[in-house]
Amino acid sequence: MTEQVTGAPGPAARKIAPASTWGAELRAMFTLAWPLVIAQLAQNALTTTDVIMTGWLGPDFLAAGTLATTFLMPFLVGGIGIVGAVAPLVAQARGARDIKAVRRVVRQGMWAAILIAAVLVPFLWQIKPIFAALGQDPAITLMSEQYIQTAVWMLFPALAIIALRSLLSAFDSTRIILLITVGGVVFNAALNYALIFGNFGFPRLELRGSAVATVLTNALMFGLMLLYVLRHRRFKRFNIMIRFWKPDWPRFRQIFRIGTPIGLTVLAEVGLFTAAALLMGLLGTDEVAAHAVALQSASMAFMVPLGLGIAATVRVGVAYGRTDPEGVRKAGWTAFALGTGFMTLSCIVFLTMGPVIVSWFLDPRSAANANALGLAATFLVVAGFFQIVDGAQVVAAHALRGLSDTKVPMVIAIVGYWLIGLPVAYFLGFELGWRGVGIWLGLAAGLGSVAVVLVARFAMRERLGLMRTMA
Repeated sequence: MTEQVTGAPGPAARKIAPASTWGAELRAMFTLAWPLVIAQLAQNALTTTDVIMTGWLGPDFLAAGTLATTFLMPFLVGGIGIVGAVAPLVAQARGARDIKAVRRVVRQGMWAAILIAAVLVPFLWQIKPIFAALGQDPAITLMSEQYIQTAVWMLFPALAIIALRSLLSAFDSTRIILLITVGGVVFNAALNYALIFGNFGFPRLELRGSAVATVLTNALMFGLMLLYVLRHRRFKRFNIMIRFWKPDWPRFRQIFRIGTPIGLTVLAEVGLFTAAALLMGLLGTDEVAAHAVALQSASMAFMVPLGLGIAATVRVGVAYGRTDPEGVRKAGWTAFALGTGFMTLSCIVFLTMGPVIVSWFLDPRSAANANALGLAATFLVVAGFFQIVDGAQVVAAHALRGLSDTKVPMVIAIVGYWLIGLPVAYFLGFELGWRGVGIWLGLAAGLGSVAVVLVARFAMRERLGLMRTMA
């Protein structure tokens, strides 16, 4: 591990609760996870709010906003994956009572956020020639460019939030994450309503107004989370902003060494959905709008196992740091059972309530929306079938991250999503003429293949040598 702090550990270091039974682990996991789950749902609600309100402007605005955010998201979540290396590293440091490492890892996580944002902003501004080369509709491309040119400024605060959230989660302070995120949802909804439609005396900015709201909301959430970390007695002792510009190159490189495979893993999955959206764009505006509705609905359900996965990284990481193989086993499988159990319920909901769900996004009274509504309801049926494997793969991936196992899962994800999922989507959608349904079946094939291999890898962790540093 890293250097140990001499002397008696502080109160945060002592408050590490090994779970002696499955019931104790279930309680510990639930206590840690439920604020994270709700916070993830609230975080997703930020995007849902944007989708709903731009949908009120009409299918063209919804399609443009969807293509713009679909273009942005792979790079954002790739950056989130890299900075997300802070979570297992802080959890392992806590488990080993290496408190000095906590400050250094979080600080270098903020450095990573600055670097990633600085690299991505100039590239993302090139959306117009990129979309033109991909054959997207010129009018929709112009609207998408207007959104992206403003929305890129949310990158640094959104990435820096991940470093701070990792610190708070590793020390069981997840309720403040929930409170700040819910506050962000309310703030974002009010700003969207004001800036998209010109309410409360604000100018009517339409799609650009949604981008402005996104930037200001992320800036507010970052500011509040940083203030909490700097002022709360449990965290201010880490002094993460003192001598902020002093480099710690070993920690900085460690974040990228562990985080880059995480980022590429997430990028492989989100990139698959980006490619699916671009394929939908070749089919027509109604297909893109329907894809946006179905994807947003599936994403909302996905937030629950994602929150459980974040908790699994912490619980597995702390157990790994204190050399507790039994704790690793209990933490991983408890999160897996909770995640797949919930996704079974969401599968049932999608299969039985698809038309009701899509009517929340597009007005069923408008004849112009009839085709998009029918397509979206059909896509949700397919999404329902892959809910369970989607939950399984995200929890398994996060449990492996708690062991700092990121390189092989990256390869698994790339192969599963891009060598299985995308070819199947293209073949079924275009070669067999199944159109949007075929594309969604390809998504299901990619997710299913990755889930099977990642779950098997966690189950075989000792035979594969993933626990070899634990005596």
